[in-house]
Amino acid sequence: MEDETLSCGTGVTAAALVCWHNDNGFNEVEVNTSGGKLSVEYDKHNDEGFSNIWLCGPAEKVFEGSIDIEE
Repeated sequence: MEDETLSCGTGVTAAALVCWHNDNGFNEVEVNTSGGKLSVEYDKHNDEGFSNIWLCGPAEKVFEGSIDIEE
């Protein structure tokens, strides 16, 4: 059974990088999701891309498991 992902980190990060930037180089974008408030921080290098990308926010363990592998 699958359930809805309340905070997709990949999607939030991609949206933040696309929607918000300025000429100062370092940026921070806050995003409200169903799973909580997230913050994306990054360095933008003109038209050369991004580095030091950080996704910050609450985390909750939703699954734990183990697997035995026999050789």
